[in-house]
Amino acid sequence: MDDSGIMVGTLFQLGPVQLTNTVVTTWVIMAVTGLTGWLVTRRLQMEPGPVQTVAEGIVSTIEGAIRGVAPDHVNQLLPFIGSLWIFLVIANLSGLIPGVHSPTRDLSATAALAILVFLSAHWFGIRLQGVKAYLRHYLTPSPVLLPFHIISEITRTIALAVRLFGNIMSLEMAALLILLVAGFLAPIPILMLHIIEALVQAYIFGMLALIYVAGGIQSQQLAQQKYREQNEE
Repeated sequence: MDDSGIMVGTLFQLGPVQLTNTVVTTWVIMAVTGLTGWLVTRRLQMEPGPVQTVAEGIVSTIEGAIRGVAPDHVNQLLPFIGSLWIFLVIANLSGLIPGVHSPTRDLSATAALAILVFLSAHWFGIRLQGVKAYLRHYLTPSPVLLPFHIISEITRTIALAVRLFGNIMSLEMAALLILLVAGFLAPIPILMLHIIEALVQAYIFGMLALIYVAGGIQSQQLAQQKYREQNEE
């Protein structure tokens, strides 16, 4: 039983270390995704076949979404945001496999993803602009606002984790309750609802992650511009 009250199957335990179904499913998804990506990009052709066409369409769609939020940093953000989006889609849809629960219905998994987004937002800002220039935006427009900036960073990370966890958990529980009540009389509508909601939640989480990362980069750039203007005056 985890902190959220959801039963998590423990496959192996060595002291405080537990190997749960969530960990195994996550590893399998990462392995399958990595292997698929390697196979698809192994022999790229100028005239793509069906598989390469689908892969290029996915990449182009993600590039378009990133370009709409951070047009100057598409190449830097594409590997992280693209990997996050693809993982979330597969993870959310994995609950459709009989006997498999989506990793994102586990609060520990969504918390790990939210922390990854939190760290990535700062990492990209520091990498692109430097430590001093990046940290300066926390003191803009006044150092008095520093505690509020910190609280905002923490609360949005918590909200990001809880939102995905709550939606996926409620989705799987609702589907289970409907099947228990109605049997298999309405499996197709439930299946379609699950697919649509899983895709929507993956999109929302990925888009929020993109906005947070791009916001950190752009807010730092605005602070740096204002700092230069003050020095020129």
